[in-house]
Amino acid sequence: MAAARRLKSVAATQPGFLPVKSSLDGNRSVIKRRKRVNKNKKKSWNKFSDIQDVEEFLDDVRLQERATGGLISEKTDDSLFFVDTGETDEKDTKDTQAQREIETTVKKGKQSKPLRIDLILQPDSHIQAPKNVLAFQQPNAKKQRRISERAAKLAALGVLPRREKLLQLRRAAATSGVSVKEHPVANNNPKRPFYDLWSAGTPETADPYYLEQTKKKLVKRPDRLNEKPSILPAIEVIAPGGSYNPDFFSHQDLLRKAHEVEVKKQKVEEKLARQLAVNEDKATEESTFKEQVEGLIDEEETVPQETEGDTEDTVIGPTATQEKKTEKQRKKEKSERIKELQRKAERQVIDKKQQLFQLRSIHASVKKHEQRTEMRHAQRKAQQEAQKSMPRRLGRLKYQTPDLDVQLSDELAGSLRSLKPEGSILKDRFKSLQKRNIIEPRERARFKRKYKLKYSEKRAFREIE
Repeated sequence: MAAARRLKSVAATQPGFLPVKSSLDGNRSVIKRRKRVNKNKKKSWNKFSDIQDVEEFLDDVRLQERATGGLISEKTDDSLFFVDTGETDEKDTKDTQAQREIETTVKKGKQSKPLRIDLILQPDSHIQAPKNVLAFQQPNAKKQRRISERAAKLAALGVLPRREKLLQLRRAAATSGVSVKEHPVANNNPKRPFYDLWSAGTPETADPYYLEQTKKKLVKRPDRLNEKPSILPAIEVIAPGGSYNPDFFSHQDLLRKAHEVEVKKQKVEEKLARQLAVNEDKATEESTFKEQVEGLIDEEETVPQETEGDTEDTVIGPTATQEKKTEKQRKKEKSERIKELQRKAERQVIDKKQQLFQLRSIHASVKKHEQRTEMRHAQRKAQQEAQKSMPRRLGRLKYQTPDLDVQLSDELAGSLRSLKPEGSILKDRFKSLQKRNIIEPRERARFKRKYKLKYSEKRAFREIE
């Protein structure tokens, strides 16, 4: 504090010094109190912390790194000091970096000094430039490395990729001359074969391999893409009974089909109602009383009486010990097993001989089995053909057959002018696409209100009440 006051007094005596405070307060000695700061909060750390010494240390470290390429304390003595022997040798002077750069610019035996602008542009820092990470990155590097490793393993085993194999085959064919393809003839060659200019197709004069590699030759379309998803026609003709002036029998036939559909729907509804019906048997007072007193009354247990003769105890279970067999018993069991095996072998020989007399029955059974197999194969094939005309399960919902558009006998119109249209063409086309397995069956999206409706009465309406 004393040194600071002395410096302030010396500076105040110098000419041209402008004091910040007025002359009235200049004679007063103002003592600044130390501001008490709460440093338990992170906000006041940088604001009231003195880090000048830390910044000076870091600046010194950066300066040493720029000037010498690292900290001087970490350098060896040989790199910082040298022994002065008093002799000046030309070899020692050439070891400097400047002389090396001059030697690189020697032309025709003469030394050419580098330009001043080149020396200015040379970096004066010993810190290496940071590497550009993006320059070393490659897209899908990990995937490409795996592919190359897998190709190397397969090549070690003798397995080559398809492109390499085709290239080797073409090279072998070119060297052997067995199936070498002819080169395309030039356009100005008079021996060029004649072709129709106005024909539908264009002649392929280029190499087929070249056309395939340059993507100018169309890829062969798979046959499965040419197959239709269903054999049903795009537009199905309605039954004759659906005409505006149908025949009596055809109209009755259509009514019968519609009736069968309605009967099936009614049966499904009745079955569902039976399954969901509640049992009407109600609990009575007696059944309720039995349930309440169940378990409270001890039932009489019958205790079995022991007889005088049942005095012997028999051990049953794992505690029972098995008596050891004698040598005679083991030999007897072994001879019985051998006799049983001999008996089975003789029986198999007899059965094989008996099969000779059963050839007719065996032939009949084999023929019957073949007929059954052919019948199942025909049924399976017929079922597959029938499934081609049926809608498949493409999504979450099943295909629902639309209702038949039918009119009753009293609703038939006598002419086209009095005919009332039924159904919708758009719905019919939409159902046709679903039935032909082009699109999956869908259901109408349900409208979901985001906010609830808020009802408010207007003032005019409240005044009426």
